Amino acid sequence: MSNGHATKPETAKPESNRTDARGETPPRPIRDRRQSGGALLGLAFDGNTMQAVAVRRTNGSVEIRKTVSASLSLNLLTDDPVLVGREIQKHLAAAEIKERACAVGLPLNWVLTLGTRLPDLPEADLAGYLQLEAERGFPYPPEALMLADSRYRTPSGEAYALQVAVPRENVTRLEAVLKAAQLRPVSFSLGIAELHRADTQSPGGVVALIPGERSVGMQISFGGGVAVLRAIEGASELEGSGDSQFHTEQVARELRITLGQLPLDVRDGVRRVRIFGRDDASDELAEQLRPRLEPLGVLVEQVKASTDGVNGVTVPSATDVSPALSLAVSWLAGREPAFEFLPPKVSSWQRLAAKYSSRKLVAGGIVGGALAGLVLLAFAVQQAQLVYWRSKWNGMRTQVTNLEQIQTRITQFRPWFDNSCRSLTILKRISEVFPEDGTVSAKTIEIREPVTVNVRGTARNNPALLRVLDQLRGASGVRNVQLVSMRGQSPLQFTFNFQWGGVQQP
Repeated sequence: MSNGHATKPETAKPESNRTDARGETPPRPIRDRRQSGGALLGLAFDGNTMQAVAVRRTNGSVEIRKTVSASLSLNLLTDDPVLVGREIQKHLAAAEIKERACAVGLPLNWVLTLGTRLPDLPEADLAGYLQLEAERGFPYPPEALMLADSRYRTPSGEAYALQVAVPRENVTRLEAVLKAAQLRPVSFSLGIAELHRADTQSPGGVVALIPGERSVGMQISFGGGVAVLRAIEGASELEGSGDSQFHTEQVARELRITLGQLPLDVRDGVRRVRIFGRDDASDELAEQLRPRLEPLGVLVEQVKASTDGVNGVTVPSATDVSPALSLAVSWLAGREPAFEFLPPKVSSWQRLAAKYSSRKLVAGGIVGGALAGLVLLAFAVQQAQLVYWRSKWNGMRTQVTNLEQIQTRITQFRPWFDNSCRSLTILKRISEVFPEDGTVSAKTIEIREPVTVNVRGTARNNPALLRVLDQLRGASGVRNVQLVSMRGQSPLQFTFNFQWGGVQQP
């Protein structure tokens, strides 16, 4: 729920497509293929952590000039974009980084994903099919999302697509932040997808893990594409002493759950786990997962340094691996991002036309000319249109008939859906009893079939938690409220569950 998955999820080479609200592929921004001497800033965000690497391409190699990793005191989505941009600029200036063009890695917890099994349709019809699935599966209207997809094929021959979406509002806000920081983005992508490219790996499945500030990024690639992309939230948390505690058990549990939701032949084909990073969290994760997975035939390896080149561009040996570095090197090497979310830029001609199209003189001339043309050519245009569309219909009659038969089959075998909005009603009941002052807050809410709801969170003190439980017991549709666990003093961590009785009231 916290990682934005709408559901759990062709070609030997992965395909990544970006579409607009109508399902059409907009023109990509003109990409500057960096030649010898090109410089770029790789910028990656994870929670409140910013990672930046300034690199320069010299012939066939990349020189790493400056690096910085900083914790931001302001939030990218909730605080003033100008203030956030100034804070980013301050950290870059302190590290003496002067590059302005940047390849940006979006936070993985912004991402929504939707796995779709592809029917046997012509390639020209798949884009429309995926657009219909996106409208039905994502919790936002299509015009509010930036969409891309990656396709893969299972050993049994079935084709799947993983649709990846980022709210357009988040992208627009990040553009404003970077503008305030005097930065010019050339790409909005995902760092984990550039660290581990699906098209460069063996045919078997690979799980890529990147420990972050409070979460672990996970990508499962298979059959030439990406099958799973998510963030495991709550993998680490700060203790009272200020040290970070890493929950390996939770990561292993989420990994098992995620693999269990994949097709059987895909799950059986996953035989490698790659953990990226040189920090303590990466070391601990690799050390804890090896005894769990290697007896099952799954190889666990830790990638600490960037050793492979990209399109003939090499990286200095023993260079610490990082999403920011991978984003910058991929761009300088001229490789298209696995997922691209940078909005297309409006051309100068389009801006000029929009500027002068509202002038009264031009509008009057266009209206007068249009009226005169309509009076003189009305009948001729009507006949020409009838002839044209009749010929078009005769050419597509067979395809339309076949498509209608396919749509009839889709409707026939479409699964039943529960229109009672049970999940939303449960969340409404929970939000009604939680105080608005933040003394009690929920971290995760898990709704299990058929009627069990588990809630984990934190409370400022014990009386505040007890008040919430008393109010929940009196809420409509809620029964058998039980406090499962409670740790700490102030704040304290709690877990409780209850049974949903199915009573819905406005």
